Amino acid sequence: MRILNLGGGVQSTTLYLMAMRGEINPIDCAIFADLGEEPKSVYSHMEWLKSLGGPTIHIVSAGILGNDLVKGMNSTGRHATIPAFTAQNEGKPLGIMRRQCTSEYKIKPIERFIRRELLGLEKGERIKIKLTQIFGISLDEAGRATRIKSNSPHWSEPVFPLCDKMMTRADCVKWLETFGIPHTVPRSACVFCPYKSNHEWLLLRETDPEGWARAIEIDDALRVEGTVMSRGCNDKLYLHKSCHPLKEVHLTDNERGQSEFNLECEGGCAL
Repeated sequence: MRILNLGGGVQSTTLYLMAMRGEINPIDCAIFADLGEEPKSVYSHMEWLKSLGGPTIHIVSAGILGNDLVKGMNSTGRHATIPAFTAQNEGKPLGIMRRQCTSEYKIKPIERFIRRELLGLEKGERIKIKLTQIFGISLDEAGRATRIKSNSPHWSEPVFPLCDKMMTRADCVKWLETFGIPHTVPRSACVFCPYKSNHEWLLLRETDPEGWARAIEIDDALRVEGTVMSRGCNDKLYLHKSCHPLKEVHLTDNERGQSEFNLECEGGCAL
């Protein structure tokens, strides 16, 4: 069984369409782990992909990340932090929180779906066959491939066709242009992901009012005592690297192309 981890961004979209065209080995299905917090453009793009009639795209979810952050735990009773910036005093950054959201809301739900739904295994039953998991990691992200390989479970053989083809993210963008997609393929990341440049925050504010409002909501909630993010942490938490409330930050366009996180969240960030 060959399974594509579909993040909904540039690289994994390229692989999905390449599989449809026969430019890479066929895939049996794709799995999209939905945190419920992607920008509208990603969800619209996913609907377009599904309309093509290609390999089945399964949607899995462990819950809505922002809601779980605010209420203090996810559906399993656990809590997961996002990489928010820390400061004892506003405007004086100290560090960054651990990123557990990828593991809890992407990797584990995908593995659980593979076990329960695709293979029909009971809880705790071991996978006794070898599956191929395909990742949209491009040549300019090769370090991520190494980390994915070292952290993969025994039953998964991770493969990276874009690296094999010596394709960078820019190469993928060009390939997608030749395919004739009727819209720009978005970058996949939660609307409140802290790994954004000022340009990306500004773009969110100007093009996705609902996404921007959600980011403001979560940013404010991070500093409410008792939220999951502040549990056991004496510092204040912020989404913006300046450690000022996001709604008060003066955003400019001078960081175009200089993202703090210039990679897609392709179904398993592995960082």
